[in-house]
Amino acid sequence: MKFPAAGAQEVLPGLTGLIAAELAPKVVDIDIHAQYPKDFMKKLGALGGFSSMTPASYGGSGRGLKHAIQVIEEVSKECVSTGFLVWAQYALQWYLVNSANEALKGRILPVVATGAELGGTGQSNSMKSCCGIEEARLKATKVEGGWKINGTLPWVSNIAVDHYFHMGATVEGETGLLIGLVKGDHPGLTLVPSPHFTGMDGTNTFACQFRDAFLPDDQVVCLPGKPFAEFAARTKSAFILLQMGMGLGLIDACVAMMKRSNRTHGHVNRFLDDQVEDIEAVLVEARAATYALAEQIDRDGSEPYVRETLQLRLAGGELSLKAANAAMLHLGAKGYLQNNAAQRRLREAYFIAIVTPATKHLRKELHEMEQSPACCTA
Repeated sequence: MKFPAAGAQEVLPGLTGLIAAELAPKVVDIDIHAQYPKDFMKKLGALGGFSSMTPASYGGSGRGLKHAIQVIEEVSKECVSTGFLVWAQYALQWYLVNSANEALKGRILPVVATGAELGGTGQSNSMKSCCGIEEARLKATKVEGGWKINGTLPWVSNIAVDHYFHMGATVEGETGLLIGLVKGDHPGLTLVPSPHFTGMDGTNTFACQFRDAFLPDDQVVCLPGKPFAEFAARTKSAFILLQMGMGLGLIDACVAMMKRSNRTHGHVNRFLDDQVEDIEAVLVEARAATYALAEQIDRDGSEPYVRETLQLRLAGGELSLKAANAAMLHLGAKGYLQNNAAQRRLREAYFIAIVTPATKHLRKELHEMEQSPACCTA
């Protein structure tokens, strides 16, 4: 089955105009001057751009994983930094949607599904620690009425003092992790601005220091042990497949740049290894595979599709690098200009290949699945 690019207007009425008016003019400021696109995010939420994976009973539209990926894709055609923020907003909701804490879901999901409240997910360290890539940075100790949290998460994006995010902490004597929901102004939590990045600098990324921070039981998303194992199985595939929206959008933008370049320089660009028709053909295949897998996950749940998701996400990162490199070579010297999209797309492509789960992370998990099908389920 072939899935052509949907186009922003068909994905969500009003999205084309919002991107043109509120995002496109600010992309250089987001990239170069670390401007966080809060106004765009708020307006996108009001338009329904964050509601796809949240059921109508909790204030969402319930249109599903494929629709969420398409929204991220359309935004990422203009700016992957902002597409990543949209992914973070969806990831924030996805963990809540799958939580057994009904009171927390009823309180928070309606405001994050509409963009009235923004936030992200501090699960990079959690995912890597569950697969033996690094040690868990947070530790939780049970106390009366809740948990005491200590440690530091080094990179958490789309957060601020008024933003929500998830944290994952180990509990002595338990398998898996305790997952909780906090806000940036949570007592005992300090947000430390990250050093400046060469790309993705407008994503409101902070280190999060927890010093005897009290997490009440009513803010627990998932308990450790068996509840965590079941929660991870329910959430993993969709959480990762959502990131394909960033890759599809970036590759589409690179194809468009190559086509524009070929209008005047096709006579010399034809000597490059990667031609636009080849990149575009693989993009069509990747888009079809992503949309089809999203529909399968919506139908059957995340658990049966972990391996397929990891394989597709790995291919998406590799194709992003290939497409951005090809676009840069097609543009030539002018691609080095600070306000030219070609060099930005190359930096964005590296982010797609590095953000958790990174290329090496994905390859590690797939290798271990070949050795032992039960490994790396978190």
